[in-house]
Amino acid sequence: RLWPHLAPGFDALDGLAENEEFLPHKTTIKKKELHFTDFEGKTSFGMSIFNLSNAIMGSGILGLAFAMSNTGIVLFIILLVSIAILSAYSIHLLLRSAGIVGIRAYEQLGSHAFGNPGKVLAACIITVHNIGAMSSYLFIVKSELPLVIQAFLGEHWFMNGNYLIIIVSAVIIFPLALMKRLGYLGYTSGFSLSCMVFFLISVIYKKFNIPCPFPEYLYENTTSSHLHNSNMNSTDCEAKAFTVNSQTAYTVPILAFAFVCHPEVLPIYTELRNATKKRMQTVANISILAMFVMYLLTALFGYLTFYSKTPFTSGSGVESELLHTYVRVDPLDVLILCVRLAVLVAVILTVPVVLFPIRRAVLQILFYDKPFHWARHIGIAFALVFLVNVLVIFVPSMKDIFGLIGATSAPSLIFILPGIFYIRIVPEEQEPLKSRPKIQAACFTILGFIFMVMSLSFIIIDWATGQPIKGGH
Repeated sequence: RLWPHLAPGFDALDGLAENEEFLPHKTTIKKKELHFTDFEGKTSFGMSIFNLSNAIMGSGILGLAFAMSNTGIVLFIILLVSIAILSAYSIHLLLRSAGIVGIRAYEQLGSHAFGNPGKVLAACIITVHNIGAMSSYLFIVKSELPLVIQAFLGEHWFMNGNYLIIIVSAVIIFPLALMKRLGYLGYTSGFSLSCMVFFLISVIYKKFNIPCPFPEYLYENTTSSHLHNSNMNSTDCEAKAFTVNSQTAYTVPILAFAFVCHPEVLPIYTELRNATKKRMQTVANISILAMFVMYLLTALFGYLTFYSKTPFTSGSGVESELLHTYVRVDPLDVLILCVRLAVLVAVILTVPVVLFPIRRAVLQILFYDKPFHWARHIGIAFALVFLVNVLVIFVPSMKDIFGLIGATSAPSLIFILPGIFYIRIVPEEQEPLKSRPKIQAACFTILGFIFMVMSLSFIIIDWATGQPIKGGH
């Protein structure tokens, strides 16, 4: 309660509405005294883990086997461990900054650190990043749903992927995006995660079910045919510990994008029951550890199923979207069809969770002092869903989304902003600029800038050479 004048207006009023709805015996609380530190969260520890894990677990998991094929197993594990640890440290910086000023909104931390420009910058980065995430999820729906429907139902007029994402957005995503509280989505987050566990189990099973070299399904004569030249392919079926090629440039951004949950951390913290910094850090650590295990196993078994090259592809045997690689073996495999359906359900149910921080950012910038209003709430959700639909129809490759968004907004959200906020917000009386925690935060911020410049440079050089994106589609 150190900074009541900084408590965000619309969130304060939301907090009042929440207290009235769930805690009628506290109706004597005065509105002007209400801000984030007064809000009593109602979301359980487990549901908070589900929501944060679901925010972390996106379509990034489908690109991890491709990433491993371009780094090798050992280098991939080193990178994954590093980014997981850095993500947990980053959340520590965010929670520490939030605890100092009694604010649990990313944009308001920006406002406290740098005034209005900081608030606008944080809101813009969150918006750009989460729109990129929503686009990547709907891109999966666009590419996968027509194939799944065709396998089950045959050809129909709505087989066009563009029609399908519009239908899914209108029937499923938009209604869920109208929920007033993020905590209400805990059940759908839990179901979404169970779908991804089914995906992981299937990837592990298929490793022992598909031979290497694997039988390629040839569309020309609609028969299965084994790969030729067994001597050449026997060398392809060897796991590499370290690999460096032009596609390695995409690996770090893909991994960074896979662990970004920072826009959702503070809203989940706000709604956590018995919220303390230690309790929320535990939620974050468990979520990151669980996703680390899922990421590692999915990448490892996906890579060990298809390895690096086959004569039928120019480059990696694992495609940038793992599910498409299984289609090359047998497009009508019932298990893989079910897995594809499960992944579709998972990513569709993640979109509303990712939409919440964008709407929050828009409200903070454009309607800061306005009370909650359903028309505004619904209108922003509709505008965001419409915008993402337009983007997905015109974006050619999923990896372009992962690479570009991951190389720009992900380092900002994971490294740069939390580090800068920590340095600016924690008072010098508590921690002088030359104290170890602030020096660590400064190094963390510098690392983010280095990572951003390197990633963008690699990607631009790769594009400038004019070579086709290997393993992409």
